[in-house]
Amino acid sequence: MSNTTSSATASLTGGGDALVGMATLGKTAAALALVIAIILVCTALLRRWNPQKRAAGGHLQVIGSAALGSRERVVIVEIEGTWLVLGVAGGQVNKLHELAAPARPASGATSSTPEGERFAARFARALKHNAGLGGRGRGDA
Repeated sequence: MSNTTSSATASLTGGGDALVGMATLGKTAAALALVIAIILVCTALLRRWNPQKRAAGGHLQVIGSAALGSRERVVIVEIEGTWLVLGVAGGQVNKLHELAAPARPASGATSSTPEGERFAARFARALKHNAGLGGRGRGDA
């Protein structure tokens, strides 16, 4: 009978170890889930507050961009009252043109022309001006 009692005690002890192991695994999984949740919340908060704009001091602003090909773009950025027309392609950034930024209308002023059309006209004028300066084609760099 003692043989039966000892095997029953061993099976209970083994089952208890398994339960303790599962409890430890559950606690570890819960802790991991909590850490991942904290990382996701912090990422969402950082995106919402946009610290990159503050880091640059708000001096750099992308006015517009246009895709010229699969990897080529023309981007207009404003920095300290100056517009820079930049060509971006294959890890390279080249300054194509530089012009003074136009005066911004007062916030209460309204215009019959939508902002997109005004930008399109200025952008076309800048591209024509740039093409007339050097006469360089797209393949020339």
